[in-house]
Amino acid sequence: MNFPRLQGMTEALRLTQAGQLNDATQLLQQLCQGQAATGPRDATVRPRRVIDLARALPKAIASGVVSPGPAAPRATVFNGTAARPANSPMPAGAAFHALTYSGPTGTRAYRLYVPASYRGAAVPLIVMLHGCTQSPEDFATGTGMNVLAEAEGCLVAYPAQPASANPQKCWNWFNANDQQRDQGEPAILAGLTRQIMRDYAVDARRVYVAGLSAGGAAAAILGAVYPDLYAAIGVHSGLACGAARDMPSAFAAMRQGGAAPSRAAAGQRTPPAIVFHADRDGTVHPRNGDQVLAQFGAGLGMKPERQDGQVPGGHRYTISRYRNGQGEPQLEHWLIQGGGHAWAGGHAPGSYTDPRGPDASREILRFFLQHRMA
Repeated sequence: MNFPRLQGMTEALRLTQAGQLNDATQLLQQLCQGQAATGPRDATVRPRRVIDLARALPKAIASGVVSPGPAAPRATVFNGTAARPANSPMPAGAAFHALTYSGPTGTRAYRLYVPASYRGAAVPLIVMLHGCTQSPEDFATGTGMNVLAEAEGCLVAYPAQPASANPQKCWNWFNANDQQRDQGEPAILAGLTRQIMRDYAVDARRVYVAGLSAGGAAAAILGAVYPDLYAAIGVHSGLACGAARDMPSAFAAMRQGGAAPSRAAAGQRTPPAIVFHADRDGTVHPRNGDQVLAQFGAGLGMKPERQDGQVPGGHRYTISRYRNGQGEPQLEHWLIQGGGHAWAGGHAPGSYTDPRGPDASREILRFFLQHRMA
């Protein structure tokens, strides 16, 4: 038995469990090249706080880990406008309810924000899916979506993925059973959405879903398998539906992009989609953002209209907009230059946010509200 190699693998596993994924990857590369198991050059490096989809998978295949993106700087500019308060008190009359949904395929707790302006008239509903290790409360704080929804008069739901369903609280986007209509987690989330539509006055033409990372991948799945329920989707740092079918292919998809995405069947509605991804995302390769676009229609005779911009004191970005055959906006792709694996324009009190913008929450909500089901 090669004891130095065994010791090296043990050390790589320890680094992975500690969150030091760059060091673990470097060590594994050395071992594969036959170098001595000397360990990382700096064993005192502090673990990075990244959303790591791979940590939700068994450590036995930890040799497929991907490196985290660069740490997100903390700043207070949002797409050229003054920073909006993330933790401002709720307006009088608003509520943030703690609720539960139970259905044939499972149960999930969720939080529901009801704006002060809600009086029983039909309003839009936005479903927000958190990333790995996050909670609904954390995601609401980091995205600031409740503040925007208050101004626009929208309901916002935040389903919670429990550790009993995934040890790192990731949505199980890589399981084939969780990519099907009326099965697994898609059925749970669709059922939760419909429960809110029954209990509150919701405009059925204006129901939307967005998510970050594993939540973004889950949002893409919901858009693909429930195009009759969600009027539009938002995918931030996520993957296309079907990008992986098991754990090994999940690692491959995160590292280099998934399998060629399937498109909607002929005659099936394709929901409009807005995609955010950073070009230095080391956890979910930016190629996955392109694959989400392809899944929802990019390349089918649509030529992008491109626009470059920069947040004052923050990131540069490129927007690619696609119009359908009727000239209506169908897709938007925001590629953030220099950003990592974090919610763009988010608030520092929430986890996995990059306050240097651009403001993903504001742009996703703007995109959603210009689309409604026919």
